[in-house]
Amino acid sequence: MTDPKKLACHAGVVPFIYASGQYRGKAKTSNKANKPLKALLHNGAMSAIQHSQELKAYYMRKTAEGKNEMLVINNVCNKLIHRVYACVQRREKYKDFIPPLLLES
Repeated sequence: MTDPKKLACHAGVVPFIYASGQYRGKAKTSNKANKPLKALLHNGAMSAIQHSQELKAYYMRKTAEGKNEMLVINNVCNKLIHRVYACVQRREKYKDFIPPLLLES
């Protein structure tokens, strides 16, 4: 797969809205996802939330806004997929960037 969005869909971390006619359901992830890959991404996201200041701040901010924890973890999984693809495309190692605002708090 050459596109991170396709991998995210394949891994089941992207929610889809179920709708037909006037009915609009809640956005849910697909149950046809690659479950072993999703489990690995979930574990990686949990570790990233604990060890990366940027992702930890993102997680805390979104949960404080009232977002569901699993939704935020899926978003972190999606961010990890996009970061991996960016590093592979650029052919360079990941550099952890902490914005100046996060250093002050």
